[in-house]
Amino acid sequence: MVINIIIEEEYKKKISRRLLRSVAEQVLNAEKAGNNTELGVFITTQARVHELNRTYRKIDRPTDVLSFYMIPESASEKSEFFIDPPDHLRHLGEVIISYPQAVIQAKENLHPTAQEITVLLVHGILHLLGYDHEKAEDEKRMKPRETAILKSMDIAES
Repeated sequence: MVINIIIEEEYKKKISRRLLRSVAEQVLNAEKAGNNTELGVFITTQARVHELNRTYRKIDRPTDVLSFYMIPESASEKSEFFIDPPDHLRHLGEVIISYPQAVIQAKENLHPTAQEITVLLVHGILHLLGYDHEKAEDEKRMKPRETAILKSMDIAES
């Protein structure tokens, strides 16, 4: 597994790279994504996430987590239109988390910021793996999986 982690300078002392890597590995293992999987995790500012949300989703407000896919929408199905990359890694995409928004939500949910970031990272990676919650039937598939993974990490959602 290749997990690329970028943390904005101002947050580097506030969040553990080890935690981010561990959470990502646990989600990928729980979903049987395989050792040839690569993804990026980016911890950034509220302004940056707002800009990305406005530019790519046409939603002009900040949010807590964004997921940008590198593979077809249904990650569980191999597309005949794509060839394996030379590095033989399955490039999932990037999960981008607003650290300030995580702080706000952690306070609202009365738990540590690291726990909120864990919840957001699990959620974001599940999106990269083809889960969604826009429609009720999709949410019925995603929510229990998210809850089960967090429970396996001994984390309760708020």
